[in-house]
Amino acid sequence: MPPLPNINAFIKSQHIDVVEKVDLPVPTTLADCRCAQRWYLEAIPTDLDLKVWPDLGLEDHVDVNFQSAMDSIADIKLAVFDMDSTLIQCEVIDQLADQAGVGAEVSAITEQAMRGELDFSQSFAERLGLLKGLDSGVVQQLANELPLTDGGKELILTLKTRGIKTVILSGGFDVFAERVASELGMDDYYANKLHTRAGALTGEVITPIVNAEFKEAKLRELASGMGIDMRQTMAVGDGANDLNMLNAAGIGIAFRAKPAVRLRARYRLQMVGLDGALHLIGNQND
Repeated sequence: MPPLPNINAFIKSQHIDVVEKVDLPVPTTLADCRCAQRWYLEAIPTDLDLKVWPDLGLEDHVDVNFQSAMDSIADIKLAVFDMDSTLIQCEVIDQLADQAGVGAEVSAITEQAMRGELDFSQSFAERLGLLKGLDSGVVQQLANELPLTDGGKELILTLKTRGIKTVILSGGFDVFAERVASELGMDDYYANKLHTRAGALTGEVITPIVNAEFKEAKLRELASGMGIDMRQTMAVGDGANDLNMLNAAGIGIAFRAKPAVRLRARYRLQMVGLDGALHLIGNQND
């Protein structure tokens, strides 16, 4: 682990004592670019608001998350994931827009929506309308070339090995969510339907739109159907559209998220891959 001057300075300024540091295991496929430690701390001020430090550690190029004894890790049984810029390293609607010749316009709307500056449902309808007439063959080509996020395969494989149900809740499109779920071996997916007619996208919205409210409601519905408490759920996402489900889940992780999203999420992963989520849900025997 490299020197961490900013983190050490913060801990010292808060008069927190580091009792012990323990190296944690890293997947062998990522051992050349990952390292992890768990620090055991004591004398943490009771008035310390951890949410005001969303970027702590970034100058040291590491992720920092605090868990206390009060944040006891439940036996996670369900993990839900956003897809675009979470399980995959792109926003598919922006990729489609590039092919339709409206890339700059759609990307600008996407950025605003992910920062929470626009209503997601309205912005989704606007962006989808701009794709009207795009050859549907482009959709399948993109589906075959989706770049998976580093650490994703390791994370999903480990969750499946533990018997945890994995589900995609995506504001993107079903054809892509189906592909990602299949490639990663996930249990299910919920995403917006992409309507085509005569070999081209119609630009029409098919309801319901998978927005922030839908994602939270579906997470709660899935948990209820499994007969588990919400504390036994994990959610991972990057945009404002994910905040409801992140804050509803027992472990909600903002992954490589916009600053406004990091500020409002309980846990954050900005520097490492998706496999970093494993260190926030503990070992099976914890």
